[in-house]
Amino acid sequence: MNELRSFLQEEDGVAVVEIVLILLVLIALVLIFKDQITSVLRSLMSKVSSQSGSV
Repeated sequence: MNELRSFLQEEDGVAVVEIVLILLVLIALVLIFKDQITSVLRSLMSKVSSQSGSV
């Protein structure tokens, strides 16, 4: 009975589960907003390339 209680109170794997859940949410957000992210990055890169000649 004591071993079962200590197993239930052990929280070593909780951090790993939290990290995996956070990564899944981030991946889902990237997949949902892929088009918007791509358009923002293309806009930024075009501005950088057009203004790099003046430097």
